[in-house]
Amino acid sequence: MTSLPLLHLHGSPHQRGLQHGEELREAIAANVAVYRSRMLTSGVPEHELSERSRRFLEQFTRADASYRAMMDGIAAGSGQDLLDITLLNARYELLYSAWSEFGRPTAESIRSECTAFGGGDGVFAVSGTHIGQNWDWFTGVEGALLQWEHGDTTVIGFTEAGVAGAKIGLNSAGIGLCINGLGASADDWRLDTVPFHLRTMRVLQSTSLAAAVGHAVAPRPACSSNFFIGSASEGVLTVETSPLGSRVIYQEGTAPLVHANHFRNPEALGVYQSWLETGRVSTYHRCDRMETLLAKESPVSTERLHAAMRDHEGGPLGLCRHPVETDPVELQTHTAFAAHLELDAKRFSYTWGPPCESEFATVSL
Repeated sequence: MTSLPLLHLHGSPHQRGLQHGEELREAIAANVAVYRSRMLTSGVPEHELSERSRRFLEQFTRADASYRAMMDGIAAGSGQDLLDITLLNARYELLYSAWSEFGRPTAESIRSECTAFGGGDGVFAVSGTHIGQNWDWFTGVEGALLQWEHGDTTVIGFTEAGVAGAKIGLNSAGIGLCINGLGASADDWRLDTVPFHLRTMRVLQSTSLAAAVGHAVAPRPACSSNFFIGSASEGVLTVETSPLGSRVIYQEGTAPLVHANHFRNPEALGVYQSWLETGRVSTYHRCDRMETLLAKESPVSTERLHAAMRDHEGGPLGLCRHPVETDPVELQTHTAFAAHLELDAKRFSYTWGPPCESEFATVSL
């Protein structure tokens, strides 16, 4: 499949959730099955899944009544239990904490995640601010594009079916977002905070770069993550967040900013990335490789950029990822989604699946 369903959501938060649930009913059921399997494989005992999900349901309810209403609507529309919809919406904290808590899967089993890039006007041959990424994740996960109105702002973004908030996208105010998973020994799903997918929705609904950064960093997160944010009028930066603190890195000059799945300066935040000691070197390869490929041309043409996103050097560690058939099915990963966002033109180009396998489809606001 090379395209995704695009849902134009309307009405109250509950009505938008109901539409989401009804139109993506089969995809949501598939994602519930996938994530329950992945969490069990990661070491979470089955009897604890509901209890952990119930704790996050309380957090979503306290943090944002409209987000909770969308989750209620998704559950009603899809016919899924509300705690299973909560499991999808909290899957970032639940999975990343499980990997730290139980030490599974092994480093050899999960080889990749995401590589983001971007730059302000003048960095790319097509004028304006650009950001984008390869989103590497488990096979079998179903996705969609959501479009909705937040006040006077129109938002379009990618989500996993059943997750109320989008996490990669742009809005009519010229704000765009990509993301990278990070990990630190201080991560703890039990910390009371604003969950990751609620933060990403809030960033995408922001009308200024300052507001977007504020949603990324406050309050302190339970699990580390990176928010790669662009503004048509103010340029590009990336926000590394962790329970110990946050750090903003700005794109400067004519070289694109690139970020993968490691803290660029962990000492600055005092974080300890214990998982890197087990051999997960893909993040360093992908970051260095993307920087090298984009440095070959200035300004960077769209052709050069898309060729870099399709690069296979490093095989299983490469930028454009494909499943390793010898891995257990429940641990296979690939480049599930590739996005190129032009914030001035308000244009969203993407591939569903590895970018080497199809041309980019484009939607615009």
